[in-house]
Amino acid sequence: MPKISQRAQHMPASPVRKLVPFATAAKQKGIKVYHLNIGQPDIETPQTALDAVKNIDLKVLEYALSEGNLDYRIALRDYYHSLGFNDLTTDNFIVTNGGSEALNFAISTLCDDGDEIIIPEPYYANYNGFAGTFNINIVAVPSTIDTGFALPSIEEFEKRITDKTRAIVICNPGNPTGYLYSREELQKLAVIAKKHDIVIISDEVYREYVYDGEKQISMFEFPEVAENVIVIDSESKRYSMCGARIGCMITRSKKIHDAAILFAQARLSPVLLGQIAATAAHKNDSEYIAKVREEYTERRDLLVSLLNEIPGVICPKPKGAFYCGVELPVDDTEKFAQWLLESYSNNNETVMVAPMGGFYSNPELGKKQVRIAYVLKKEDLRRSVELLKDAIQRYNTEFA
Repeated sequence: MPKISQRAQHMPASPVRKLVPFATAAKQKGIKVYHLNIGQPDIETPQTALDAVKNIDLKVLEYALSEGNLDYRIALRDYYHSLGFNDLTTDNFIVTNGGSEALNFAISTLCDDGDEIIIPEPYYANYNGFAGTFNINIVAVPSTIDTGFALPSIEEFEKRITDKTRAIVICNPGNPTGYLYSREELQKLAVIAKKHDIVIISDEVYREYVYDGEKQISMFEFPEVAENVIVIDSESKRYSMCGARIGCMITRSKKIHDAAILFAQARLSPVLLGQIAATAAHKNDSEYIAKVREEYTERRDLLVSLLNEIPGVICPKPKGAFYCGVELPVDDTEKFAQWLLESYSNNNETVMVAPMGGFYSNPELGKKQVRIAYVLKKEDLRRSVELLKDAIQRYNTEFA
């Protein structure tokens, strides 16, 4: 039999996707599954993007440039200029196959085997996958649901820095909690990064979707760490273009950029059709973004209100992205989530959630928590919460 690598054997399963076979089996039995588990919006992609692909006028679908085609990098440059970062040029951007590849490039550029990255948790579950792929160690700084998953004290970060620390990774606003970092919190991280000469990798793919009049603060706003910041961006959630697989890695550091471009060349090129769609989406997009933000605000308000009406449920109100970190009154959300798909239905309907154990370095910390994505229309969210309330009661009766 072929030998499987230790790296493959230790690769963690996605907490979002590993329950898919159970959902598929439920659907084959005729059960409708409401997908609260994955950040796949039901929002329509901008028509400009769809039309650009439909009306493509090319005779050959050729390789794109490894760093991304110039017309798309111009669109990205102009977008970042609109955010106030007028010093950025097209040479600061490396176009990637989604934000995930941008994170891969950043970690590959900064880290060797055994190096460490510090991440406040709970964190985007695929960070575990990236760490396993590159044989690096995640050093977690836990946040708690009772504070709404606020950034832990800066002292907790500093005491975890060693000679193997290469970066601090944040997601702002956050996945899986929707937490939005304040300027004061980011300023403290900038001070640490400068003091210890480490890099802050700031995953900002949900930048547009912040609520209640708040504003997302980018790590690019701190000039004292201009050479120590990598921003990760993506079009997937901004324009509901998850399947286009287009994102980018941005840095002001020529040293980091020139090293990362070698990884971009090794994988040849980012998706051509995705770049064409994304370039078109960026044109006159303000009305689209405003409408989508309004829709997510309404969905968030409805979902959080209904969830907190269920006895024993704790759901802090997120300020950004489209996720909630939710504590449920069950013994084990991993078991509960599988039970929802295998054994539960109400009027031939059930819900799928993402257990949050996989969003922690220690799964026990998320044993009673789930991530819920408010990417469904409001009537579906309302029905999903009805199902969840009924399911919790039946589950606790069955396993009492």
